[in-house]
This record gives sequence, C-alpha cells and structure tokens, in this order.
Amino acid sequence: MPTPPCPPAPPREVLFEIRQAGAYMRVAALDAATGTEVVMVGPASASLTTLKQNAARKLAYVLARRPASR
Repeated sequence: MPTPPCPPAPPREVLFEIRQAGAYMRVAALDAATGTEVVMVGPASASLTTLKQNAARKLAYVLARRPASR
C-alpha cells in the first residue's frame, strides 16, 4: 500500500530582487523567515513570472537541503 503524500508546506514570504545586466536578468530570492538568499541568472527575454518561479524553486531546494537545527 503506498504511503500518503506529504501535506504541502505552509506558504513562505519570499522577497525578490530583479536587475537587468545586458542580455541577462539577475534574480535574487530571499526567504523572509530565515534570511536565506539564492541568486540565479536567466535571459532577459524570459517572463518575470518564469524568472521568479525558477528562483523560488531554487530557494525551496536550498531550504530543503539545510539541516533542521538552523
């Protein structure tokens, strides 16, 4: 019998900083609760929604890999 899926994590407040540098967009995502920040670079032709989703996904990955004691 398969195990039931985990309940979704509660929503977190994420702050975004987006800056254009030539043909690229630099997107920083900051978790307000922990102060954890990740930075990613994407093409300037990509939509802001796509860039924010990718940065949020990277932030979620980094937060999931952190030890629980922090």
